[in-house]
Amino acid sequence: MANTFPGAFPRIPKITVLSPDAAFVALFSQAFAPEEAEVTVWPRGRGALEHLFLDPPDLLVVDQALSDISGLELVGMVKCENVYRQLPVALVLDEQELADGVDWSAAEVDELLTRPLTPTMLRARVLLTLTRALRTFDANPLTRLPGNTSIISRIQELIDRREDFALAYADLDYFKSFNDKYGFSRGDEVLMMTARIIVNTVRGVGGPTAFVGHVGGDDFIFLLPPQQVEEACKTVVASFDDIVPHFYDAADRVQGFIESTDRDGNLRSFPLMAISLAIVFNRNGRLRHYGEASQAVMTLKKKAKANPRSCYVLDTEND
Repeated sequence: MANTFPGAFPRIPKITVLSPDAAFVALFSQAFAPEEAEVTVWPRGRGALEHLFLDPPDLLVVDQALSDISGLELVGMVKCENVYRQLPVALVLDEQELADGVDWSAAEVDELLTRPLTPTMLRARVLLTLTRALRTFDANPLTRLPGNTSIISRIQELIDRREDFALAYADLDYFKSFNDKYGFSRGDEVLMMTARIIVNTVRGVGGPTAFVGHVGGDDFIFLLPPQQVEEACKTVVASFDDIVPHFYDAADRVQGFIESTDRDGNLRSFPLMAISLAIVFNRNGRLRHYGEASQAVMTLKKKAKANPRSCYVLDTEND
């Protein structure tokens, strides 16, 4: 069945509702059509726990007024399981219960639903909770930039709208050797610096709506109109080459290389880090699927990385 739920949720979301309140439960059928959300209802808390752990939903809605256990106690039991700490939870309660002395800074809930609620308000609050959780889960934990789910969704959205765009894939050369010698902490500083350079450059060229994503590790992407991407690439390369030497110790910076072990465990010399960018264009609806863009940029990246210095390569053959 097609997902008609608004927003970028990749499939029909599963919502588990734990509540003895028949009137509150009925609001879900008024707020969501069956093809928009899969809603499962449990009137008691303890009976639902095993089901929750075996088949966790995308959103857990817990009534504070459960008959067999308080809502907050049940939430604590779910969240104490480390693998389920990311599960978004909405707590349902009456407005007067907000003044019952609960330490909300310690409560492991992500949203409060206060009775009375209308179907319209319930729909809006559930949608906001789901999409906020999706963004948080997808974001790279170091740079907080959008991750792979958001990247794929944005590229496919532009393709489906037949919009012209340039996809730039940025990758750091000799990053592993730097990490091996200086440690992950300094490596993370380099990644944060790279993210700032790309974000500031892309926003400066394309404005606040320009998109930057962090694929993972030392790989980033950004999307710009085709006529703006080369200017951004020139600035990213120049800024990176100007700043990155300062992350090396003075002696390594002066000699222009470091000694570190390669993937086979052999000691060898590595140049200072460089940045390689591969740029693929979509004009006049040439691309039909995200996978085509991904395959094209990976092929072009090999050409960019063959240059030991920072550079960018444009896919002029297919443009």
